[in-house]
Amino acid sequence: MPTEADVRQALSTVKDPDVGRPITDLGMVKHIAVADGVVDVHVLLTVAGCPMRERITAEVTAAVQRLDGVREVRVEVGTMTEQQRAAFAAQVRGGGGAPNAGGHGHGSQPVIPFATVDSTTKVIAIASGKGGVGKSSITTNLAVALAQDGYEVGILDADIWGYSIPRMMGVSGRPAAFENMVMPLQGHGCKIISIGFFIDAERPVIWRGPMLHRALQQFLADVHWGDLDFLLCDLPPGTGDIAISLAQMLPNADMLVVTTPQQAAQRVALRAGQTTAQTGMRVAGVIENMATFVAPDTGKEYRIFGEGGGILLAEELDTKLLGSIPIDPRLREGADAGVPLVIGAPEAPASVRLREIATQLAAAKRSIVGKALPLRF
Repeated sequence: MPTEADVRQALSTVKDPDVGRPITDLGMVKHIAVADGVVDVHVLLTVAGCPMRERITAEVTAAVQRLDGVREVRVEVGTMTEQQRAAFAAQVRGGGGAPNAGGHGHGSQPVIPFATVDSTTKVIAIASGKGGVGKSSITTNLAVALAQDGYEVGILDADIWGYSIPRMMGVSGRPAAFENMVMPLQGHGCKIISIGFFIDAERPVIWRGPMLHRALQQFLADVHWGDLDFLLCDLPPGTGDIAISLAQMLPNADMLVVTTPQQAAQRVALRAGQTTAQTGMRVAGVIENMATFVAPDTGKEYRIFGEGGGILLAEELDTKLLGSIPIDPRLREGADAGVPLVIGAPEAPASVRLREIATQLAAAKRSIVGKALPLRF
């Protein structure tokens, strides 16, 4: 017959889906009772109607059922009091000083964890000069590829007017919020935040500079991202308010510039990349999308949008071409269905190229770990 300690040990393997930490460490297990092979577990959720209720219940049941001598598991779900939620939030934030916990400092100024000196998160802004080059599709596929390689990845949908990440990642719902923290939603192993989670899908966002700046600030400071390895920011096309605000808030972020091969797109993308010289961001590379098309009936390769734009852009921005991605209708189909191509068709040539680019990003992050920073006094 298992003891209460055995049950608690089993429950330590169950993690809160939003926070990624054991429910036993977060004060979510209120009571455990064991009698005649029947185990009663009382679990507390942060808010009533928590969207993770069924998942947590199922995982608690499965964890306890694995113990010898257990013939039935009964899970009762309750809601935390305000005091318990405050304790939960303090535990999540690590006493207010944990990196990447988000929140506010002693004053009213928001603290952006990714901008602190001790942050280990590599922030990558994915930009383009014009719309329609596949920037968001590349963002989602790179994020999922990194997550599949074992990295903790977040996606910030910074395209406030033309947000598309929720649909491309197959995620919907309203993030839970309490104690000045917002919990990002999750999909395909990535944490995601988007203005699309907070407004009516059919309602346009008509905001000007100050509101856009504040929204982006809240996404960075008030969302509990946890300990991320990568935060990928899907920027709107062009060099407007959001790109400028993000550069101000995260001056150490890298930028990837997405273009298509034709000269017109390359020239516009050049302007987007050149803004980094004025903001402090570093262009980490260029990605050329829609590079070629292979006819499925003949196998003949066509360069529908011309060629050379990606390598020329990389040369002009003094960076490297990370990869050229061929046209694949399944990339668009996967985006519409909420299943990125690297999941839906992992063997497709476009998926292989995207994984190669993700591998380069991961290698670049590892190369700076443990190196002394060039400090000047």
